[in-house]
Amino acid sequence: MGLSFQDGGEHYDRVRPGYPQDSLQWLLPEEAGTAADIGAGTGKFTALLLERGLEVVAVDPSADMLHQLRKSYPSVTAVEGTAEATGLADSTFDVVSVAQAWHWCDPIAASGEIARILRPQGVLGLVWNQLDTSVPWVHRLSRIMHAGDVHKPGFRPAIGPQFAGLESHLTMWEDRVTPEDIMELTKSRSYYLRAGAATRAKVMANLEWYLYEHLGHRREETLPLPYLTHSWRAHKLDSTRPL
Repeated sequence: MGLSFQDGGEHYDRVRPGYPQDSLQWLLPEEAGTAADIGAGTGKFTALLLERGLEVVAVDPSADMLHQLRKSYPSVTAVEGTAEATGLADSTFDVVSVAQAWHWCDPIAASGEIARILRPQGVLGLVWNQLDTSVPWVHRLSRIMHAGDVHKPGFRPAIGPQFAGLESHLTMWEDRVTPEDIMELTKSRSYYLRAGAATRAKVMANLEWYLYEHLGHRREETLPLPYLTHSWRAHKLDSTRPL
């Protein structure tokens, strides 16, 4: 399913939301100077790391996504790779972030690889933006969009035994969008990208009805789209300490 994102870097970068500063502030270790952003895509989370003055390496399997990232953030070292095989050097980074991508990974293999490139006591940060489906109109919207990344209550990401102390943090925020922005956002999601022409047309028709007829929005209207950002952090275990 992750192959759905191999192309379309410019569109993805234009329509996908960024991340709230609070999500990085919470998971970033004090005195961190280096970061690897895995599954970086077009650099939505990479941007926050750069704003904090970190030296950043971005890793993604899509050459098209990385092309867009390099255009936006030329100071970043961007390399093709995966969470299971980054190709990066041992014990290099203070923090490794995986934003909106851990569900595409093998969590055990990826944990082993990330532990390898993290320095002792380094932090693994996992981040997800998702629509706030506690808001009734957004809940129905997510179903029409087939937004499959809305986590169930009690969700905890699986991580390998190299990490301990898994903690979570929640940020509530709103993205200012137009109905047309929501239509384009839907086109960037894996369900739509993998679907055939008939399914795509049905999804767009359902959105047209819901946004313009049922909810009564105007095409040029700006509205707040509620999001939740779930952040998780865990520290690399010190393998030199006796059990």
